[in-house]
Amino acid sequence: MTDVPGIVEEAALTNQLRQRRVRPAGRTRRGAPRLHIHTDTGRGPVVILVHGIASTSATFHKVVPRLVPGHRVITIDILGHGASPRPADCEYTLDDHVAALAATIRSLRLREPFVLVGHSLGSLIATRYAAERRWYAPRGTRVSRLVLVGPPIYLSPSDIGDPWVRARVSAYLRAYEFLRGNKEFTLGNAAVLGRLLPKGVLELTDENWAPFVKSLEHCIESQTMVSDIAGLHQPVDLIYGALDAFVAPGSLRVVERMRHVTTHRVEANDHIVRSRIAKVLVRVIDGTIDAGRPAKSLSPAR
Repeated sequence: MTDVPGIVEEAALTNQLRQRRVRPAGRTRRGAPRLHIHTDTGRGPVVILVHGIASTSATFHKVVPRLVPGHRVITIDILGHGASPRPADCEYTLDDHVAALAATIRSLRLREPFVLVGHSLGSLIATRYAAERRWYAPRGTRVSRLVLVGPPIYLSPSDIGDPWVRARVSAYLRAYEFLRGNKEFTLGNAAVLGRLLPKGVLELTDENWAPFVKSLEHCIESQTMVSDIAGLHQPVDLIYGALDAFVAPGSLRVVERMRHVTTHRVEANDHIVRSRIAKVLVRVIDGTIDAGRPAKSLSPAR
Protein backbone atom coordinates (compact mmCIF):
# COMPACT_ATOMS: atom_id res chain seq x y z
CA MET A 1 0.00 0.00 0.00
CA THR A 2 2.81 2.37 0.91
CA ASP A 3 5.80 2.92 -1.30
CA VAL A 4 8.78 2.44 1.02
CA PRO A 5 11.57 4.72 -0.20
CA GLY A 6 14.87 5.36 1.38
CA ILE A 7 17.01 2.20 1.48
CA VAL A 8 19.97 4.25 0.31
CA GLU A 9 18.88 7.16 2.49
CA GLU A 10 18.58 4.92 5.55
CA ALA A 11 21.95 3.23 4.89
CA ALA A 12 23.57 6.65 4.75
CA LEU A 13 21.81 7.65 7.96
CA THR A 14 22.98 4.47 9.68
CA ASN A 15 26.59 5.13 8.67
CA GLN A 16 26.29 8.69 9.90
CA LEU A 17 24.92 7.51 13.23
CA ARG A 18 27.73 4.99 13.64
CA GLN A 19 30.26 7.80 13.30
CA ARG A 20 28.77 9.86 16.13
CA ARG A 21 30.97 9.82 19.17
CA VAL A 22 29.77 8.12 22.35
CA ARG A 23 30.93 9.59 25.64
CA PRO A 24 33.49 7.36 27.36
CA ALA A 25 32.70 5.44 30.54
CA GLY A 26 32.96 7.32 33.77
CA ARG A 27 31.62 10.66 32.52
CA THR A 28 28.45 10.51 34.57
CA ARG A 29 27.00 12.69 37.28
CA ARG A 30 28.85 12.43 40.56
CA GLY A 31 26.85 11.36 43.58
CA ALA A 32 24.24 9.51 41.53
CA PRO A 33 21.88 7.64 43.86
CA ARG A 34 21.87 3.86 44.04
CA LEU A 35 18.66 2.26 42.86
CA HIS A 36 16.52 -0.29 44.65
CA ILE A 37 17.50 -3.86 43.83
CA HIS A 38 14.19 -5.69 43.87
CA THR A 39 15.53 -9.16 43.05
CA ASP A 40 18.97 -10.76 43.27
CA THR A 41 18.56 -14.51 43.07
CA GLY A 42 19.97 -17.62 41.42
CA ARG A 43 23.46 -18.68 40.36
CA GLY A 44 25.26 -18.56 37.05
CA PRO A 45 25.81 -15.92 34.34
CA VAL A 46 24.36 -12.59 35.43
CA VAL A 47 21.25 -11.10 33.80
CA ILE A 48 20.17 -7.59 34.84
CA LEU A 49 16.59 -6.55 34.05
CA VAL A 50 15.57 -2.88 33.81
CA HIS A 51 11.88 -2.00 33.59
CA GLY A 52 10.18 0.90 31.85
CA ILE A 53 8.32 4.10 32.57
CA ALA A 54 5.39 4.14 35.05
CA SER A 55 6.28 0.65 36.19
CA THR A 56 8.42 -1.37 38.61
CA SER A 57 10.45 -4.56 38.57
CA ALA A 58 7.12 -6.41 38.69
CA THR A 59 7.33 -6.02 34.88
CA PHE A 60 9.48 -9.16 34.84
CA HIS A 61 7.38 -11.37 37.14
CA LYS A 62 6.97 -13.92 34.33
CA VAL A 63 10.65 -13.80 33.35
CA VAL A 64 12.54 -14.24 36.63
CA PRO A 65 11.28 -17.77 37.48
CA ARG A 66 12.19 -18.97 33.98
CA LEU A 67 15.74 -17.58 34.20
CA VAL A 68 16.66 -18.49 37.77
CA PRO A 69 17.53 -22.17 37.15
CA GLY A 70 20.57 -21.20 35.07
CA HIS A 71 21.31 -17.56 35.87
CA ARG A 72 21.86 -15.01 38.59
CA VAL A 73 18.91 -12.69 37.97
CA ILE A 74 18.88 -9.09 39.18
CA THR A 75 15.94 -6.72 38.75
CA ILE A 76 16.32 -3.01 39.44
CA ASP A 77 13.72 -0.26 39.91
CA ILE A 78 14.69 2.72 37.75
CA LEU A 79 15.19 6.21 39.14
CA GLY A 80 11.97 7.74 40.49
CA HIS A 81 10.00 4.52 40.20
CA GLY A 82 9.12 1.66 42.51
CA ALA A 83 11.21 1.77 45.70
CA SER A 84 14.08 3.72 44.12
CA PRO A 85 14.97 7.30 45.15
CA ARG A 86 13.12 10.32 43.76
CA PRO A 87 15.61 13.20 44.10
CA ALA A 88 13.72 16.47 44.42
CA ASP A 89 16.02 18.35 42.03
CA CYS A 90 16.29 15.59 39.40
CA GLU A 91 15.31 16.32 35.80
CA TYR A 92 15.19 12.59 34.90
CA THR A 93 17.25 12.96 31.76
CA LEU A 94 18.72 9.85 30.18
CA ASP A 95 22.05 10.81 31.76
CA ASP A 96 20.39 10.88 35.19
CA HIS A 97 18.88 7.44 34.70
CA VAL A 98 22.10 5.94 33.34
CA ALA A 99 24.26 7.45 36.11
CA ALA A 100 22.00 5.90 38.77
CA LEU A 101 22.01 2.53 37.00
CA ALA A 102 25.81 2.66 36.69
CA ALA A 103 26.23 3.46 40.40
CA THR A 104 24.00 0.52 41.26
CA ILE A 105 25.80 -1.93 38.98
CA ARG A 106 29.17 -0.84 40.38
CA SER A 107 27.88 -1.60 43.87
CA LEU A 108 27.22 -5.20 42.81
CA ARG A 109 30.98 -5.74 42.25
CA LEU A 110 30.45 -8.13 39.39
CA ARG A 111 33.49 -9.86 37.91
CA GLU A 112 32.29 -10.64 34.39
CA PRO A 113 30.26 -8.90 31.67
CA PHE A 114 26.53 -9.52 31.91
CA VAL A 115 23.38 -9.64 29.82
CA LEU A 116 21.43 -6.38 30.15
CA VAL A 117 17.70 -6.40 29.41
CA GLY A 118 15.62 -3.25 29.10
CA HIS A 119 11.87 -2.92 28.65
CA SER A 120 10.29 0.24 27.17
CA LEU A 121 12.11 3.24 28.73
CA GLY A 122 14.46 0.67 30.27
CA SER A 123 15.56 -0.12 26.71
CA LEU A 124 16.76 3.45 26.21
CA ILE A 125 18.55 3.44 29.57
CA ALA A 126 20.15 0.03 28.94
CA THR A 127 21.30 0.99 25.44
CA ARG A 128 22.95 4.23 26.55
CA TYR A 129 24.59 2.40 29.46
CA ALA A 130 26.02 -0.23 27.08
CA ALA A 131 27.11 2.41 24.56
CA GLU A 132 29.13 4.26 27.22
CA ARG A 133 30.88 1.12 28.52
CA ARG A 134 32.77 -0.85 25.93
CA TRP A 135 36.08 -2.76 25.98
CA TYR A 136 37.93 -0.14 28.07
CA ALA A 137 35.48 -0.33 30.99
CA PRO A 138 36.04 -2.76 33.90
CA ARG A 139 34.82 -6.25 33.00
CA GLY A 140 32.18 -6.29 35.71
CA THR A 141 30.52 -3.16 34.32
CA ARG A 142 30.42 -4.26 30.69
CA VAL A 143 27.46 -5.64 28.73
CA SER A 144 28.00 -8.90 26.86
CA ARG A 145 24.61 -8.90 25.18
CA LEU A 146 21.84 -6.31 25.03
CA VAL A 147 18.20 -7.35 24.85
CA LEU A 148 15.60 -4.65 24.16
CA VAL A 149 11.94 -5.45 24.80
CA GLY A 150 9.24 -3.18 23.37
CA PRO A 151 11.67 -0.31 22.71
CA PRO A 152 9.88 2.96 21.88
CA ILE A 153 12.31 3.91 19.10
CA TYR A 154 11.38 7.14 17.35
CA LEU A 155 13.57 9.09 14.97
CA SER A 156 12.93 12.79 14.80
CA PRO A 157 10.17 13.31 12.18
CA SER A 158 12.54 15.59 10.27
CA ASP A 159 14.91 12.61 9.81
CA ILE A 160 12.23 10.30 8.36
CA GLY A 161 11.88 10.15 4.59
CA ASP A 162 8.74 8.01 4.33
CA PRO A 163 5.76 10.41 4.78
CA TRP A 164 3.54 7.66 6.24
CA VAL A 165 6.10 6.69 8.89
CA ARG A 166 6.80 10.37 9.58
CA ALA A 167 3.09 11.02 10.18
CA ARG A 168 2.78 8.02 12.51
CA VAL A 169 5.80 8.97 14.61
CA SER A 170 4.57 12.58 14.80
CA ALA A 171 1.24 11.29 16.09
CA TYR A 172 2.97 9.27 18.81
CA LEU A 173 4.95 12.30 19.95
CA ARG A 174 1.80 14.45 20.05
CA ALA A 175 0.08 11.76 22.15
CA TYR A 176 2.93 11.79 24.67
CA GLU A 177 2.74 15.57 24.87
CA PHE A 178 -1.00 15.27 25.55
CA LEU A 179 -0.41 12.76 28.37
CA ARG A 180 2.12 15.06 29.98
CA GLY A 181 -0.22 18.05 29.79
CA ASN A 182 -3.36 16.34 31.12
CA LYS A 183 -2.53 14.94 34.54
CA GLU A 184 -6.04 14.01 35.68
CA PHE A 185 -6.82 12.21 32.43
CA THR A 186 -3.52 10.32 32.46
CA LEU A 187 -3.69 9.32 36.14
CA GLY A 188 -7.33 8.27 35.82
CA ASN A 189 -6.71 6.01 32.85
CA ALA A 190 -3.55 4.58 34.41
CA ALA A 191 -5.53 3.68 37.54
CA VAL A 192 -8.14 1.83 35.48
CA LEU A 193 -5.55 -0.06 33.46
CA GLY A 194 -3.42 -0.75 36.53
CA ARG A 195 -6.27 -2.65 38.17
CA LEU A 196 -6.33 -5.05 35.23
CA LEU A 197 -2.63 -5.92 35.54
CA PRO A 198 -0.49 -7.51 38.26
CA LYS A 199 0.48 -5.05 40.99
CA GLY A 200 3.40 -2.84 39.97
CA VAL A 201 3.30 -3.54 36.24
CA LEU A 202 1.59 -0.18 35.67
CA GLU A 203 2.19 2.19 38.56
CA LEU A 204 1.46 5.87 37.99
CA THR A 205 0.40 8.04 40.93
CA ASP A 206 0.92 11.54 42.30
CA GLU A 207 4.12 10.28 43.92
CA ASN A 208 5.86 9.36 40.67
CA TRP A 209 4.10 11.85 38.41
CA ALA A 210 7.15 14.15 38.16
CA PRO A 211 9.56 11.28 37.31
CA PHE A 212 7.02 10.04 34.74
CA VAL A 213 6.51 13.40 33.03
CA LYS A 214 10.17 14.34 33.00
CA SER A 215 11.32 10.89 31.84
CA LEU A 216 8.73 10.92 29.07
CA GLU A 217 9.84 14.33 27.83
CA HIS A 218 13.59 14.07 28.37
CA CYS A 219 14.14 10.42 27.45
CA ILE A 220 11.44 8.95 25.24
CA GLU A 221 10.51 12.07 23.30
CA SER A 222 14.07 13.42 23.12
CA GLN A 223 16.04 10.26 22.46
CA THR A 224 19.21 9.15 20.73
CA MET A 225 18.32 5.45 20.69
CA VAL A 226 19.23 4.76 17.07
CA SER A 227 22.68 6.36 17.28
CA ASP A 228 23.33 4.60 20.62
CA ILE A 229 22.52 1.21 19.06
CA ALA A 230 24.61 2.03 15.99
CA GLY A 231 27.63 2.62 18.21
CA LEU A 232 27.48 -0.81 19.86
CA HIS A 233 29.66 -3.78 18.98
CA GLN A 234 28.00 -6.47 21.08
CA PRO A 235 24.97 -8.39 19.80
CA VAL A 236 21.60 -6.74 20.24
CA ASP A 237 18.28 -8.58 20.27
CA LEU A 238 15.14 -6.54 19.78
CA ILE A 239 11.88 -8.18 20.91
CA TYR A 240 8.46 -6.65 20.44
CA GLY A 241 4.84 -7.74 20.36
CA ALA A 242 2.90 -7.63 17.11
CA LEU A 243 0.16 -5.75 19.03
CA ASP A 244 2.49 -3.31 20.78
CA ALA A 245 0.84 0.10 20.56
CA PHE A 246 4.08 1.86 21.55
CA VAL A 247 6.07 0.58 18.56
CA ALA A 248 5.31 2.95 15.70
CA PRO A 249 5.05 1.08 12.37
CA GLY A 250 8.16 1.64 10.30
CA SER A 251 10.11 3.24 13.15
CA LEU A 252 12.33 0.19 13.68
CA ARG A 253 13.45 -0.06 10.05
CA VAL A 254 16.88 1.57 10.44
CA VAL A 255 17.71 -0.46 13.54
CA GLU A 256 16.53 -3.76 12.03
CA ARG A 257 19.02 -3.38 9.18
CA MET A 258 22.06 -3.05 11.44
CA ARG A 259 24.24 -6.16 11.23
CA HIS A 260 24.54 -6.70 14.97
CA VAL A 261 20.77 -6.48 15.59
CA THR A 262 18.36 -9.43 15.45
CA THR A 263 14.66 -8.66 15.64
CA HIS A 264 12.02 -10.98 17.11
CA ARG A 265 8.38 -10.11 16.45
CA VAL A 266 6.11 -12.00 18.87
CA GLU A 267 2.59 -12.67 17.69
CA ALA A 268 -0.45 -12.02 19.90
CA ASN A 269 1.44 -9.90 22.43
CA ASP A 270 1.22 -6.21 23.28
CA HIS A 271 3.60 -3.95 25.22
CA ILE A 272 3.31 -5.89 28.48
CA VAL A 273 5.86 -8.66 29.19
CA ARG A 274 3.32 -11.46 29.08
CA SER A 275 4.04 -15.19 28.84
CA ARG A 276 4.73 -15.17 25.08
CA ILE A 277 7.37 -12.45 25.26
CA ALA A 278 8.76 -13.89 28.49
CA LYS A 279 9.38 -17.23 26.76
CA VAL A 280 11.07 -15.61 23.77
CA LEU A 281 13.18 -13.42 26.04
CA VAL A 282 14.44 -16.45 27.99
CA ARG A 283 15.20 -18.35 24.78
CA VAL A 284 17.20 -15.38 23.47
CA ILE A 285 19.23 -15.18 26.69
CA ASP A 286 19.76 -18.95 26.76
CA GLY A 287 20.79 -18.96 23.11
CA THR A 288 18.17 -21.55 22.15
CA ILE A 289 16.44 -19.36 19.59
CA ASP A 290 17.45 -19.31 15.92
CA ALA A 291 19.32 -16.06 15.32
CA GLY A 292 19.88 -16.80 11.66
CA ARG A 293 17.75 -14.07 10.21
CA PRO A 294 16.20 -10.87 11.57
CA ALA A 295 12.57 -9.78 11.82
CA LYS A 296 11.19 -13.21 12.62
CA SER A 297 7.58 -13.71 13.70
CA LEU A 298 7.48 -16.07 16.65
CA SER A 299 4.83 -18.14 18.36
CA PRO A 300 6.91 -19.18 21.35
CA ALA A 301 5.89 -22.70 22.24
CA ARG A 302 8.23 -24.22 24.75
